Amino acid sequence: MIKSCKFEKATKLTLNYIVYLPKNYTTNSKWPLILSLHGPGERGNNIDDIKKWGIHKILREDNNFPFIVVCPQCPAGEVWEMQFNMLKELLDEIEDNYSIDKEREYLTGYSLGAYGTWNFAILNPERFAAIAPISGGAISPKKAMNLKQLPIWVAHGDNDTVVEFEESKRIVDCLKKYNPNIIFKVYKGAGHEVCTLAYEERELYQWLLKQKRKI
Repeated sequence: MIKSCKFEKATKLTLNYIVYLPKNYTTNSKWPLILSLHGPGERGNNIDDIKKWGIHKILREDNNFPFIVVCPQCPAGEVWEMQFNMLKELLDEIEDNYSIDKEREYLTGYSLGAYGTWNFAILNPERFAAIAPISGGAISPKKAMNLKQLPIWVAHGDNDTVVEFEESKRIVDCLKKYNPNIIFKVYKGAGHEVCTLAYEERELYQWLLKQKRKI
């Protein structure tokens, strides 16, 4: 089941988002949650735009996908870093309205959303059981130290001409000295389009389900 929704604060700020519920979703069980942040081309106010890339292909094709997935839409002209307070409140609302396993909440994003994933996790490392930034980067090694205890799955094409491969490699090389639970999935010869390919990896979701945080 896919639901298009709108999160609105008292200040009249709004954030459009889509919620995907597993086919066999019931409130009798607790469900793992993925918060997915899209890339730059899907910003705006047409919620259907965010269905073009990223995790959405597997959501359309897999009726047994075992996660609740929340996909917000970044407003036109903004970046995810400008939405972090809204994202935190959106997560709180999702927890209040759906049956969420709070030990298994995950964050992912591609391109612009991967930058948002890194930076949102740096500010809130205790909130997520694991993160999966795809084709992004641009955080300093000093800031990355906030993530040395967080399980991380990184994916990048080594022929990416939009976001340089070194953006991810630099962060991974820094973190892997301290973080034993970091996976770096390199797509040989691939460019920026791995933002969709990476989400077709079943191994990614199997790995995510193994990661839990202490509450």
